Amino acid sequence: MQLDKIRGDQTDQLFKAILQLQSVEECYEFFDDLCTISEIQSLAQRLEVAHMLQLKKTYDTIQLETGASTATISRVRRCVDYGTGGYEKVLQRLEDEAQKE
Repeated sequence: MQLDKIRGDQTDQLFKAILQLQSVEECYEFFDDLCTISEIQSLAQRLEVAHMLQLKKTYDTIQLETGASTATISRVRRCVDYGTGGYEKVLQRLEDEAQKE
């Protein structure tokens, strides 16, 4: 299975820790301690690239609006098209949440 490459005790601990976060502010605090600014920005950029790909934006538009390289856009595209569905699941939940507000 595709997820086996990242599965392990340390990864389980990380994901369980993330699931304990109860607010956006707690996420800022935890990720500020856990990651560099660049790592956080890279993760946020990838999520936005996935969102824009779902909206059928062109690579040029995505690159212009996010600053992502074509290599990053292509990698995210592969995950969106052939991955485990993680981007789709999270983006749908974010959209559902936004509609409730």
